[in-house]
Amino acid sequence: MPAESSFLTPQEALIYAMITTSAVDRKISDNELQRIGSIVRNLPVFETYDHDWLVREAQDCGKILSKTGGLDRVLALIDASLPEHLRETAYVLSAEVAAADLEIKAEERRFLELLAAELEIDQLTSAALDRAARARHRKV
Repeated sequence: MPAESSFLTPQEALIYAMITTSAVDRKISDNELQRIGSIVRNLPVFETYDHDWLVREAQDCGKILSKTGGLDRVLALIDASLPEHLRETAYVLSAEVAAADLEIKAEERRFLELLAAELEIDQLTSAALDRAARARHRKV
C-alpha cells in the first residue's frame, strides 16, 4: 500500500498498529519483531494475507512515521481502515507487541492510549486487553 493512500486493508491496518507500537520508542526489538511475525503467521485474521509483504508494510509505515505529523497520520489510517469488529483486535495485538519485551515502555503506553482513544475503546476494555497481553508473556 503506498504511503500516500487514504486507506489500508484491515490486515495492513493491524500491521501498522503493531509496527507503530514497536517503533514509538525508536527501537524495534527482536522480541517485538518475532511477536509480530508470529501473530501474522498464526492468527486467523491474517490467513489471506501474503506474509511476504510484511517487510514492505513495515517500511511503508516507517516512512509515514518519519514525517512531521506521522503518528497522527498512522492513527488516522488505522481508524479509517478498520471495521468495527477489528478495533479491539488492533488494540490487543498492539498490546501484545508492547508486552513482548516483558516491559511496556512509557512511549508504548502513550501510543496504546492514543490508539484506544482513536478507535473509541473504553478504559475498562483497554485495561483488560493490556492485562491479558501481559499475562501471556509472563515467565515462570
